[in-house]
Amino acid sequence: MAHSHDQAGHSHGEENLSDRQLILAVAINVLLTLAQIVGGILSGSLALIADALHNFSDAASLGLAWFARRIGRRPADKLMTFGYAQGEVVAALINLTTLLIIGFYLIVEAINRFAAPQPVEGWTVIWVAGIALVIDLVTAFIVYRGAHDSINMKAAFLHNVSDALASIGVIVAGVLIILYDLVVADLIITLIIAAYVIWQGATLLPRTVRLLMGAVPDEVEFDQMVENLRALGGVQDIHHVHVWNLGEHHRALEAHLTLVDYSQTAFEGVKRRARAMLEKDFGIAHATFEPCLATDCDDALIPAHPAPANGKHTVGD
Repeated sequence: MAHSHDQAGHSHGEENLSDRQLILAVAINVLLTLAQIVGGILSGSLALIADALHNFSDAASLGLAWFARRIGRRPADKLMTFGYAQGEVVAALINLTTLLIIGFYLIVEAINRFAAPQPVEGWTVIWVAGIALVIDLVTAFIVYRGAHDSINMKAAFLHNVSDALASIGVIVAGVLIILYDLVVADLIITLIIAAYVIWQGATLLPRTVRLLMGAVPDEVEFDQMVENLRALGGVQDIHHVHVWNLGEHHRALEAHLTLVDYSQTAFEGVKRRARAMLEKDFGIAHATFEPCLATDCDDALIPAHPAPANGKHTVGD
């Protein structure tokens, strides 16, 4: 099924979040992380330290996103002919990998605490987690405007929302400790936070890796795109099709075309129609075509890749 995209508008949501607001969000989360670590050490709460590490990952995510955005604005040059937009995807990979490491570390620490329980001071947990909840909500509100069209901003926003939920969980654990001396609640909340952190990282990591590997963009239905190109007037067949992302939002394609008429005028007309169709239906704004004689082209579209039961090729098949 064809898709319509506004290629020029992909970054509007992200640009609504200014660099100054992004830096403010980073600073707030760094200060919150320090406060939670101190509070966790003083109270003996592993859940509070877990929430602190999650907040630190948010600050790192926002800081990397800010750095990548600055690099991504640089124009293409002779060393990076496609530009620097891919830097944001690299930043996302670093952030998500860190998330997974933190998640597994928290699980190991929680298991160790189950084996050797430690006392937890409930009121300190509640006060620090309450402050964290307010700051998480404020940060999430700041980041929300840039979360629509950027994998980095979306990850950061989801982290802040999950932090707010984690802070609520830590407050609940503090209340249970005060009322029932239920120290195990702190460890259970830690495991829940760790599991959610791992789930977040594991969910976004495959898309990030596919972007870095030059995979067919998720939104592009490859077989439909090829059929649309073959159906254009003046095109006899199409070979050696490659389509990939330039950064997160911009797409590129190159292909060999076997033409009905090999005149320069006819080829220019085919290219004009093909580029208009690709941009309108598949959001591909950068397309390069090479004409080839039927006797010179083999029939390789792409390497053998059997279609799934539904007949549609996707990157995960």
